[in-house]
Amino acid sequence: MDKDFEAVIGLEIHAQLKTRTKIFCTCSAIFGGEPNSDTCPVCLGLPGALPVLNKEVVSMATKAALALNLHINHESIFARKNYFYPDLPKGYQISQYDRPFSERGWVEIPTSERDEQGRAVEWKKKRFHITRLHIEEDAGKSIHDGMPQSATKSYVNLNRSGVPLVEIVSEPDFRSSWEAYDYVQYLRKTLLYAGVCDGNMEEGSLRCDANVSVRLRGAEKFGTKAEIKNLNSFRFLQKALDYEIDRQIKTIKEGGKITQETRLWNDKEGKTYVMRSKEEAHDYRYFPEPDLPPLTVSTQYIEDISQHLPELPEARRERLQHLYELTMEESMLLTQTKEMADYYEQVTEASGNARLAANWVLSELLRELKNAGKEITECPVTARDFGDLVKLIADNTISGKMGKEVFEKMFQTGKSPQLLIEELGLKQITDPAEIESIVKTVVAANPKQFEQYKQGKQALFGFFVGQVMKASQGKVNPQLTNDILKKILDA
Repeated sequence: MDKDFEAVIGLEIHAQLKTRTKIFCTCSAIFGGEPNSDTCPVCLGLPGALPVLNKEVVSMATKAALALNLHINHESIFARKNYFYPDLPKGYQISQYDRPFSERGWVEIPTSERDEQGRAVEWKKKRFHITRLHIEEDAGKSIHDGMPQSATKSYVNLNRSGVPLVEIVSEPDFRSSWEAYDYVQYLRKTLLYAGVCDGNMEEGSLRCDANVSVRLRGAEKFGTKAEIKNLNSFRFLQKALDYEIDRQIKTIKEGGKITQETRLWNDKEGKTYVMRSKEEAHDYRYFPEPDLPPLTVSTQYIEDISQHLPELPEARRERLQHLYELTMEESMLLTQTKEMADYYEQVTEASGNARLAANWVLSELLRELKNAGKEITECPVTARDFGDLVKLIADNTISGKMGKEVFEKMFQTGKSPQLLIEELGLKQITDPAEIESIVKTVVAANPKQFEQYKQGKQALFGFFVGQVMKASQGKVNPQLTNDILKKILDA
């Protein structure tokens, strides 16, 4: 980005709540049904059909608001947001406007710019403010045969119509694409921890719109913004923001003018393009929803739900980092999901060795999960068994190399490490007398190399280590072997 300019970015996150049924009817809210199969007169907007609020939506919205430090209003109002689009059968969306469910929140999270390889340059804590979190229903989905401007056919699937959402609107606090990237990642993680959203961006459970403008560095007035719609991956978000920032700076430097408009990201071309001119709020003709009463929540209701919130991701990350002496990157990876953090802490408890547990979870476990296409919740190795394996490596019952072989078999079979070590005959030899006997046999079998070593060819030490490992089938303790071998060769 040009150093004379700075970006100003605000984000709107739409998160689908993890309810079984829709917000105002009993149709299934589960993704994956046949097109237009999960619909009824209410979510199709048929005349005479009346909405009834799903109480589980309120419970989940409350959890989300509390997790993001938002003030929950004791009374909020549903409103009709009027616009006309093929996937909006009623001609309006039931949302909230001037009296939202919650407002004035914040998160304080680690963020960093990245180098060309995508590695963090320097982590720092920054607070980002949240304007509001309100409740609304989702629209259906339009599927175009090609890009919207040139599509020859378009299809409408109304299964998503009426699925419950919370929209989380930030203040324009972001000054780079990476700050926005870290914030959206943290919001996703928080909603997962709170158990209110599955965070599946590919399925549309979490979508992001970004408002982007640029201004001369040091200026107070915001520039004209463009909104980039429906960014459904972290990579798309980061790339789209960088492109749009550069596009606006280039336009201004060439004497052009930024137009307030809605744009879409085309990943194949690596650029944004105009979708439509941007509407202002008054264009939606908001007015209170006449078929729904005000939503009221009591102080006691809010307090009861707050008692059941889990430890949130940043608090947990900090605790793990300091308690187990982890790096920032390690603590972030280990708390990526609540299930991963739980698993790591259980492995640590079972093994009694937090450092070794972190190394093995972040290397062997993550690799096996990735290769198998599994989530941590589908891991065939229990945390208790993994902890036992780490303990066996730590006390030199088996070597690290043996441990890798055992873990691969554990992942394939689900068997305990003790059983596999016995089956594979992999128990490490740690008896000094037994190792000394093997070493003497090897030295006696290689008199020529022994003589060359005595004459100063020290590199042959590695040869003897290899021969001892071969003779013992790799079962001898490496450190003990080195010590005993050196003593015998130098005698």
